[in-house]
This record gives sequence, structure tokens and C-alpha cells, in this order.
Amino acid sequence: MQRGKIVTEKPWKQPMPEEQFAIMRDILAAPSPVGLEAAMTFGVLIPYFEKWMRAGWKIHTFRGNAGIVLDTAPDRDDLLTVLFVGHADKIRMQVRQIGKDGKIWLDTDSFLPTTLIGHEVLLFSEDPKNPGHYRTIKGGTVEAIGAIHFANEALRSGKSGIKKEQIYLELQIHGENKQKQIEALGVRVGDNVLLDRPIKRGFSPETFYGAYLDNGLGCFATAEIGRLVAQAGGLKNIRALFGIATHEEIGRMGSRVMAAVTKPDILIGIDVNHDYVAAPGIESERMPPLAMGQGFTLSVGAIASEKLNALIQQVALEHDIPIQRSVVGRDTGTDAMAGVLASIDCAATSVGFPTRNMHTISEVGHTGDLLASIYAMFYLLQSMDQAEGGQGLSQNAFHRGHPRLDTAPALTHLSPAPNATNNKSSDDSNAS
Repeated sequence: MQRGKIVTEKPWKQPMPEEQFAIMRDILAAPSPVGLEAAMTFGVLIPYFEKWMRAGWKIHTFRGNAGIVLDTAPDRDDLLTVLFVGHADKIRMQVRQIGKDGKIWLDTDSFLPTTLIGHEVLLFSEDPKNPGHYRTIKGGTVEAIGAIHFANEALRSGKSGIKKEQIYLELQIHGENKQKQIEALGVRVGDNVLLDRPIKRGFSPETFYGAYLDNGLGCFATAEIGRLVAQAGGLKNIRALFGIATHEEIGRMGSRVMAAVTKPDILIGIDVNHDYVAAPGIESERMPPLAMGQGFTLSVGAIASEKLNALIQQVALEHDIPIQRSVVGRDTGTDAMAGVLASIDCAATSVGFPTRNMHTISEVGHTGDLLASIYAMFYLLQSMDQAEGGQGLSQNAFHRGHPRLDTAPALTHLSPAPNATNNKSSDDSNAS
């Protein structure tokens, strides 16, 4: 394939190929709770990278976490460096107490307790006789009240809800010494519990659902951008880093270390967003009208670089890629914040894809939004690589050209108003 050339035309308007969907499913299914992300990074993504990474590219690893970075030019610190970051860590439940009646009481972390009831989970238990090695217990479910017959009237009527202190893991333990039966397995306080539902194709076209779209999707998108770069012949004038971070769900700890080590000129966090249009009961909050199936999202506000955002929007316009602006206020809520949190001077922003039912077992996404983000970022890299007469953007490029509002020309009212004739006819018709 020639450098910079993509064969498939507008793949974001086509169904995702089954082979690509299977890769996405494998990435999302990897058991990678906070602090134990190696199943995804080392178990799935490194083998995937090794299938297509070009000669001279390098995979970096870290001492303190299981994050990884695929580097297209490891010996070229002089090139403009662009770091993409998805995070591999999943929210999880943890064992906090084993009861005498065989109930394994759980800490629910960032889950809404009510959404957990009745779902199948996997318990990953560290072997007390062989620390650092884990066993899997399958077949358990998350429960809270046992049966509706045991619920008080307020809970039955919906006036009160399930509290996190009520959540326990049901392993169907019976007989004598229930607590000792569990302890004999080596289950201990702190063991991790994950939802057990790999993604499936949804009923509506190009949709899918399942657990842990947050943020396996960002890792999948980051990997696919790298694959497109490799298949297009690599980059000549730009250094691209494809990072898979850890510990995002507890404060973006992994990505800030990654930024501090790699010192990128540009940092783009890739993470899930919300479908606010479909979200129930929030109409009065006047959220931005982000909708699943309408394209990828671009964060506006917080530390997002206006110049970088302008480049992304220009690429989207040139390639007819659907894009939605997401207002984020003081914090993007993603790994895009890693640069400033690590005190690194870099232009940063966050891109994503609207999803529904975040932090539940039935998260929903749209493959077209994912593919839109992947190709937009790929074309962004190509544009930077070919800029300035084919020399590529320099490391100093973002020192110049910050937008100045004091030079903005005045905008006047359009007269007559757009479609004034049509509106008048409609009004006249309604009046009659």
C-alpha cells in the first residue's frame, strides 16, 4: 500500500467487518480491573500490535503499571510527537467481607448498586499460597435482598433504593461451615469481581452492547489508528505514540505517568462519552445534544487546545466525517488531562463516541461512531505529516497560531433570514 493511501472509502458509513468486531470484542473482554490491566495490554494488545507493527517501531512498558506505548519513531525525539491514550482499566467490585452464611460482601466502586442485581460475574482470587498468581471463579451472581418477599415497602414501591452495603456475591454455597468453605478456596478481602458479558451485535443496525465499553473502546480505537498508520506505510515527519494507560478510573494516574515519561507535543485522550439525547430524565439539565450514530465527539472547554480542535474539525470537514462538539467545562473527565496533570506543555484534547448505560452490564455503542473517530485521527496524522510543504509540522508549530478573539470580525444578522419565504408560506398556511 502506498504511503498515506487508504483503500476503503468512508468505512464509518459501512458496517464494521466481523473480523474487526471480533478484535474489539477480545479487547473489551480482557479481565483488566484497576491495577491489574496486563490481561488487556500484554495479553491482547501487544500480540495484536506485533501482527502489523512496522520494522523500527517499538513497544514501551512501565515499572509501576501495566501500561504500554507503541512508538513509531523511538529514536526521533526531534519530531513532533503525538500521543493517543485509551485506558485499559475497568471499574470493578472487590471482596470486603466473607459472612458466616456464605455471602461474600462486595465494595461496588463506581457502579450504581441497583444496576448490579442478578448479573453473572467472575471472581478473580489471588492464590494465598502463591502471591501474584490468580484463579477464576465462574458462576456467581450479584445479589442484595434475596427475594422481593424480603424487601420493605419503601423498596418495593421504589421510594428507596438498594444501598452499596447490601450488595453481595452469591456462590450458591450450602451445607455446614459456609464461611470456611469459601475461605478454603483462598478467597480473600480485596479480590476483584468483574461483570461477565462480552459485547454482542445489537438489534438496531451498527449497534452493539455489553460490559466495559468504558474504556475498552478507547483502547480499540487507539490500536486501530496505529494499524491504519502501519498499513499506510508509516509516517515520515511525525512521531506517533499509541498509548494504553492504567488507573484512569481512580484519577488518571497511569496516563499522567505516561505523559511525564514520553513528553508529547500533542496528547489526545480517547474515551467513551454519553448519548445525552437518549438519556432519560435529564432534559432540564440542557446537556449538549450528543447522540449515538451521529459521529465521534470532540471536547470543547477545560484544557482542550483550540488550535488542535480546529485541525481535527478541518480534517473532519475535508473527509466528510461526522463530528459532534462536547462541552466539558473545567475537566474533560478523560486522559486528555494527563499532560497538565504531569506538568507537561502539550496541546491536548479529547475525542470519543456517545454511549448509553455507562457503568452497567448493558452499555451500548455504535460502530459508525467508533470508525469515524479512528479515521479522523488517522487523517489528522496524515495531514500533520504532509504539512508545511511536505516537511511535516515542527515541534514549534503549536507555539504559533493560537486563536485571537480580538481580531474576530463582527458578525451581522442575515437579511432576509434563511428560508424566510418557506417559513412565511408555512405560517400563512397555519393561519388559514
